[in-house]
Amino acid sequence: MNRSTAIRLGPDALAAVLETLAEGVLVLDADWTIGYVNPAGAALVGRHAAELTGRSLPGALPEMSGTSLYTYLRHARDTDLPVPWQGFYAPAGRWLTATAVLVGGLLQVSLRETTDRPDEPMRQAGRTEDPPADDAADRDRLHYLAEVSETMIATLDTGESAAQLAELAVRRLCDWAVVALAGEDGGPGERAAAHRDPAYRADLDTYLRGRLPDAGDDVALIGALRSGEPVQIERIREHLVAPSLPTEEVRAAWRRLQSTSTLIVPLRARGETFGALAMVNSGARPPHTEAEITTAVEVARRGALALDNARLYGRQLRVAETLQHSLLTPPRQPDGLDIAVRYRPAAPHQQVGGDWYDAFCQPDGATMLVIGDVVGHDVDAAAAMGQIRSILRGIAYDRPETPADVLARVDAVLTGLRIGSLATALVARLEPMGNSGACTLRWSSAGHLPPLRVRPDGSVHVLDTPPERLLGTDLPRPRTDHEVALQPGDTVVLYTDGLIEHGRTGIDEGMARLCGALPELADLPLEKLCDQLLDHIVAGRADDDIALLSVRCHAGDAEPAG
Repeated sequence: MNRSTAIRLGPDALAAVLETLAEGVLVLDADWTIGYVNPAGAALVGRHAAELTGRSLPGALPEMSGTSLYTYLRHARDTDLPVPWQGFYAPAGRWLTATAVLVGGLLQVSLRETTDRPDEPMRQAGRTEDPPADDAADRDRLHYLAEVSETMIATLDTGESAAQLAELAVRRLCDWAVVALAGEDGGPGERAAAHRDPAYRADLDTYLRGRLPDAGDDVALIGALRSGEPVQIERIREHLVAPSLPTEEVRAAWRRLQSTSTLIVPLRARGETFGALAMVNSGARPPHTEAEITTAVEVARRGALALDNARLYGRQLRVAETLQHSLLTPPRQPDGLDIAVRYRPAAPHQQVGGDWYDAFCQPDGATMLVIGDVVGHDVDAAAAMGQIRSILRGIAYDRPETPADVLARVDAVLTGLRIGSLATALVARLEPMGNSGACTLRWSSAGHLPPLRVRPDGSVHVLDTPPERLLGTDLPRPRTDHEVALQPGDTVVLYTDGLIEHGRTGIDEGMARLCGALPELADLPLEKLCDQLLDHIVAGRADDDIALLSVRCHAGDAEPAG
């Protein structure tokens, strides 16, 4: 029915036509909600229309999950062209023929019952399935698919995910498999391979490392990537593979693999094809059956979703790394001072969060030290941290003010611009006292943990002060400066609460642990002191982000400590 006819009939007449059709009609939105199903369509899947309309497909028909019909519908949503299917729908005990097409974000499916078993044309499309021989075989397939899903969500590392998908494929579907992913620039990306027989894994590695790309034997792969459909090669012809085998070593490895047939299934998620799963049979093993093709398509779909999540997480990781390099810059080493910094994120793959450090020289020769913590340890916290750090750095460099004055001006900017982020912060200013190596430490704290002074003899002094409000609060109370004289050899340690509260430790207990660890590290070079302090307190993964900044005074004419 064309569009002009639809307009002429009107919606009520169209609905009446659909309701009386002998052919089933099903319409699914992007969230897999059943927007419409006519009585014939509901009957074909063993339900009444009122039970299905307005409900999610998995919720309304839980028995469909894992069947070839469900796999087909998932596949059809990622394909721009009409997709045919024919197979046995076990929950209703019927052979069905279906066609699905994506129109305006809605998946429109037509269904009808057929008494004919699938023929060769449907076999070529890879969309058929024999009725299960028994319930045990069906349960075994569902168990395998569940294992694929559970295994693939266990990691967010793209290379590890690709390797797991290849291993899962050889466990049931083929003799050896290759997962090939496209790079971010569209060129070749990561690749993983597996062979079910460990004795042949060296030959597989030799072949894959030595084969020549673009030698004419990848036509099937290109076809699968372009069409989004699985491609089956029922007989591998050696003369077509030969141009890609440049040396006798590679040719010998290929012969030992005894490859006879191939099935290539695209890896596609969120409307993008970004790789392929190639499954190869060897020796006397026959080409993939229609049931195996259906299972392989579902394995690739589940694997593609996990791989795409890993790819997206990898992009976020690269953003975080870029933020880290731009915001957590290495400190300059002023005359008479050693400065060392450390940052350890809470998440194992997240490289930046809300904690930060900073150290820079002012035009009058003083050195500014900053340690701070925005709530959270994700990219949002990192973005807020970047704003606050940049504002504070610019204000502190602008004029030789005291730390309290700097924090007060930062308060005014944060509240005046309505940035809306709160943070703890400690700003310190180190002012040299001649060439003796002594200096004055002047600091002001916005709700941050107190500095620690470590003397050369190992004694530790907590430079505690009355608590003051967080940075970014709009309160009239003035901020306060504090100062202490530092002698050559004195070390000052600034830190965030992730170091104190590691292991779910309370603040008092955590401070006691930190102060107890520092005496035996007092005579170490500053870089080693930071490393061993973290190793001593944070064994393994951190519970929260940790920033650490240490500074040590030494005589102006002495060599800096290593």
